[in-house]
Amino acid sequence: MTDGAGALLAAARRREQRSGRDASGNARAGRPLAVLAAVFTLTQLALVRPVLGLGWDEIVYISQVTSHHPAAFFSAPRSRGVSLLVAPVASWSESTVLLRVYLALLSGVGLHLAFHAWRGLFPTRVLVTAGAVFASLWVTLFYGPQAMPNYWVAVGALIAVGGFLRHRADLGPVAKVPSAGRTTGPSPQAPASGGPLWAVAAGTALMALMRPTDALWVAVPLLVVALAGRHRRSLLALAGGLAAGGAPWVIEAYTAFGGLGERLAEASRIQGGLGRHIAVDDQLRSLGGRALCRPCTGAMPHPVITLWWFVLPLLAILGLVLAVRARRTLRTLLPLACATTAAFPYLFMIEYAAPRFLQPAYALLAIPVAEALWHLVTAPRGRWRTTARTLVALALAGHLTVQLTVLVYTVDRNIDSRRDWARTADALHRLGVRPPCLITGREAIPVGYYTGCSSGATSGNNENTTAAEIVRTADRVPVATLTAPGGTPPGYARPWPAHRIGDFDVRIAPAPGSGTPR
Repeated sequence: MTDGAGALLAAARRREQRSGRDASGNARAGRPLAVLAAVFTLTQLALVRPVLGLGWDEIVYISQVTSHHPAAFFSAPRSRGVSLLVAPVASWSESTVLLRVYLALLSGVGLHLAFHAWRGLFPTRVLVTAGAVFASLWVTLFYGPQAMPNYWVAVGALIAVGGFLRHRADLGPVAKVPSAGRTTGPSPQAPASGGPLWAVAAGTALMALMRPTDALWVAVPLLVVALAGRHRRSLLALAGGLAAGGAPWVIEAYTAFGGLGERLAEASRIQGGLGRHIAVDDQLRSLGGRALCRPCTGAMPHPVITLWWFVLPLLAILGLVLAVRARRTLRTLLPLACATTAAFPYLFMIEYAAPRFLQPAYALLAIPVAEALWHLVTAPRGRWRTTARTLVALALAGHLTVQLTVLVYTVDRNIDSRRDWARTADALHRLGVRPPCLITGREAIPVGYYTGCSSGATSGNNENTTAAEIVRTADRVPVATLTAPGGTPPGYARPWPAHRIGDFDVRIAPAPGSGTPR
């Protein structure tokens, strides 16, 4: 009994000592990451600007929870996660500025949590550098304060992979990181005993809630490692998170789309038919600031704009080589593998591109990239170290200049285009198209939202009504149909009076009882 009591007391003391070390280590890691998150948030507010109007996809997500506008058509590929994310503000306020500030603050918190989940696996300076690499990309800054899912998939991916690796570290001895400063600096503290399985479940649930299919692609390497190592608790955490986050999407598949298979097939059709499609060149074209590249035609951006896209994977591979040499392969290989599976469908399975699609891959690549950068500035000796540090500093300064230049251009262009929708809405109001009302035709969803009207389409990816139903609606409320200048209007709208508003030819149904034929 005495020996048993002594053993218990010794174990308790060891736990207290470890807890104290972990707390101080977490505090040291948390403060620089908190500063980075604050800078990230302030940069969004300064450069993206809260006055940026709502984009097309944002309108679809926000209209599902706001009481101020009719809900836009919700197509098969979309998930309700973004709508839930914005509900605390959008459910009661129409203010776009308030929504932008809320999302900027939330994205800063997300950045902090995402890289804080890796504490103990890498030195603090590597995590801060990785966060800065990801946060400084124009696509991260641009979409941080927007109601879009991809940034949040990236946050969930970092939390899930970091939690998974920390839990595995608890299952056995943690490989010691070289402390001589030649690669990544001082050895980090080992993660706390017990392992953050809640982080694995929470991260995968967040991904699945935002984009279930993306969550599956990111989770493939994690599932393989868990199965190969027979780590049942990790496997249960992954499966539970995917099930919890994806359940609303699956339930909706049966209630609104006729079943899971039908929804997947419809989602594939809307995305142009998933299959063998090379979209690498499309992604390159989108790096110049195109929010959506569909169809993706035109010249490539200047090589200076796309250079970082080729350097990023090369640095990540260098980080992997360094990890293999240091015998800590898994903690670098796993995020690299998850980044690869996350990017694969968007590079080789669809016929169009949007830069935001690859945000989860960029976030996961940032970890080995940061490792490589620190190696480049610490490994050389003597005057070569000064040269290496100078070259890396110049390269990073040039990279940041390119990213901020593209960001400013993209923000300015999107502010102008979204103001065009608002101006069109004002003109429609002057012509008598006021809520309750219906907008159909070209860009019906964004123009309808800005006008305060419902939107309808008789064909295409957002088909939700018929010509006969539109004509019947015109007997009750104002209806306007939009076409490109000189375009052919649908048959039901040809007799309606025509107007020119900006880049639209608009035909407005006669008021009920006016006697004008249709």
